[in-house]
Amino acid sequence: MELSVIILAAGKGTRMKSVLPKVMQPLAGKPLLAHVLATAQELQSSRTIVVYGHGGEVVQKHFANQDNLAWALQAEQKGTGHAVQMALSQLPETGKSLILYGDVPLTTPETLQKLLDLVVDNQKIALLTVNLANPTGYGRIVREAGLVQRIVEQKDASEQEKQITEVNTGILCVPNCHLHQWLPTLKNNNAQGEYYLTDVIALAVQQGLAVHTYQPQAAWEVEGINDKLQLSTLERVYQRLQADNLMRAGATIIDPARFDMRGTATIGMDVFFDANVLLEGDNHFGNGVKVGTNCVIKNCKIADGVEIRANSVLEDAEIGQNAQIGPFARIRPQSKIGANVHIGNFVETKNTIMADGAKANHLAYLGDSEVGERSNIGAGTITCNYDGANKFKTIIGADAFIGSNSSLIAPVVIGDGATTGAGSAISKDVPANHLAVARGIQRNIEGWNRPQKKK
Repeated sequence: MELSVIILAAGKGTRMKSVLPKVMQPLAGKPLLAHVLATAQELQSSRTIVVYGHGGEVVQKHFANQDNLAWALQAEQKGTGHAVQMALSQLPETGKSLILYGDVPLTTPETLQKLLDLVVDNQKIALLTVNLANPTGYGRIVREAGLVQRIVEQKDASEQEKQITEVNTGILCVPNCHLHQWLPTLKNNNAQGEYYLTDVIALAVQQGLAVHTYQPQAAWEVEGINDKLQLSTLERVYQRLQADNLMRAGATIIDPARFDMRGTATIGMDVFFDANVLLEGDNHFGNGVKVGTNCVIKNCKIADGVEIRANSVLEDAEIGQNAQIGPFARIRPQSKIGANVHIGNFVETKNTIMADGAKANHLAYLGDSEVGERSNIGAGTITCNYDGANKFKTIIGADAFIGSNSSLIAPVVIGDGATTGAGSAISKDVPANHLAVARGIQRNIEGWNRPQKKK
């Protein structure tokens, strides 16, 4: 049966106390709704319909480039049944639909596929349930002789029904023909005065359909998010899952509780992450890479044997074999760091190539530059690449020695084996193997009286 996915995402999220719509609150660096949409994509749905409401313009703008996505407006919040009604005009009469929620981000595709596999024809529906030690607040699954008969909400439940521990998650799969038949008939004669989607269970039983259930491996798969406390709780669940997956792949993570990944990562053997490491975007780590504490790495390719020392930040960069980065280094976008390069403390590179064996061990800025093999950049050196309007390039040849506190005023070329004297402001090209000194003549003034503080 062809699959459609309907995602209910119209809630305001008042308890979030935020200007962002609830489904736009970030978990692992992307909106809650993005996690649910990614799951729908993995299930290979033929269409995905997002029922939106509060903050709809913000939500639609963020996902404007998402393929295979349709939108349905729920202008008034009249319950889950009413929300799905808003999607009916875009739902075919044939096939089946999976109902998901924009604030339930961690349901796995594997769990949902098991649920979908229970609905093979129009005579079956399937419901995801979970058993909770404390089911307060949830709709209870009422069974007779083991068969699901209906779902009763907390406010409508009798004292006996409140003792039931199997509860409704709200996630269900229903043939489209029945959604078109049942949803227009829903009534709101309940304590909330809302149109409950859960009422379709009783309608299915009345018509003799089989109501199947399936339960997830863990309760966190079906936990919704209503406030920042719940958001932080699921953030830690998500991050622990990422850490566990990396450790199963062979990584050493010194403290999984202090490891965050907001994206994806591939690793070689014997990769080591110290405490408080944050990975963002798409990262690739070769064999034997060591990442020190408090490092942030985003969209980087890091070759075998690299050591990234504490408190370094790397973004959109390539790091060659056995390079040493940091501590306190900043490698900015379009930096290509060669093999055996040393980038030390308080060194910043941007759009710079450091050839194999080059060194900048401390206190330097290298922007829009090419640094040749084995060249040494002294402390306090900067490439003056920006004149306030345009940027220019600095080229340093192989085996060059740039003295401390040199200012290389681009565009400028420093030849192979050339040297600049400490404290020089170099504005002209330096030929190979030459020494360039460009600084004022020192004067010693005898009898100089240092200014004194006024009494």
